[in-house]
Amino acid sequence: MKKVLVLINPKSGSGNPYRFIAAIEKVWDTSCHDLSFQFSQSAEDGVDKVKRAIERGTHTILVVGGDGMVNSIGCALIGTEARLGVLPGGSGNGFARHFHIPLQPEAAAKALLDGHTQRIDVGKANDRLFFVTCSMAWDGALVEGFEKLGFRGGLAPYILAGAQQLLEYKAQPFHVEIDGEPLDFKHPLIFTVANLSQYGSDVLVAPNAKADSGNLELIAIEKSDMPLVISHIHRFIEKTFHQHPLVTHRTFKTMTVQRESASPIQIDGELMKAEKNVHIKVLPSALNVIVPS
Repeated sequence: MKKVLVLINPKSGSGNPYRFIAAIEKVWDTSCHDLSFQFSQSAEDGVDKVKRAIERGTHTILVVGGDGMVNSIGCALIGTEARLGVLPGGSGNGFARHFHIPLQPEAAAKALLDGHTQRIDVGKANDRLFFVTCSMAWDGALVEGFEKLGFRGGLAPYILAGAQQLLEYKAQPFHVEIDGEPLDFKHPLIFTVANLSQYGSDVLVAPNAKADSGNLELIAIEKSDMPLVISHIHRFIEKTFHQHPLVTHRTFKTMTVQRESASPIQIDGELMKAEKNVHIKVLPSALNVIVPS
């Protein structure tokens, strides 16, 4: 019998967490599984509970929450053989959407039960791991605006936060070395490193990103070029905007970003302090995850 811990973020954007409990119990409570449920009261509390579960021989961690919780629990599972399953309970759910995990609790539980284990890559920015995206320009600053809003859920809060931060954000030069190649950006507005394909809420940033490619992807757009890129709206619909000649798109393994001043960066939907210089690299096949078959 395999031990399964269900860890629930009661404060996630999903609302009522008990509908997830009922759905998971209905689907996963079988003769093959020793199922237990716990609430994560904070990131630290969740990590502590996962570490204790691993010490008890827990085989699978099912997380009910958003990308922030996926990040904290995923970090705790690096270097273990335990596998992570995600039931999307957050606002954007970029991790779950990339793997086509259903948004409805029972459908998600069934998809994970019938799914298979895959080893995926992980990104590292200085001393912080990321599983979805890391952003350093306006695309990172909008998280601050999002956190100030009084409501969450869906795409609307991100649009409002983005519009607000666009007025306040002051672009600065980035001097970059990517796998040994020097690149200079005068005033980047978008500067996102993607491990997976989207920010969340089906907003794609790297449509062709593969979780097990052994590479990360950089998508960057200069502030002066942004209006022209957006004017080609068909490229966003066709998921080819990253191929626009004014969009810098690179796959890489290591990158160093030198900025003129320190400013926060976005890590899987959370705003983090960062020094002027940010060193990024890929950790290939670092995490076991359950993905729908």
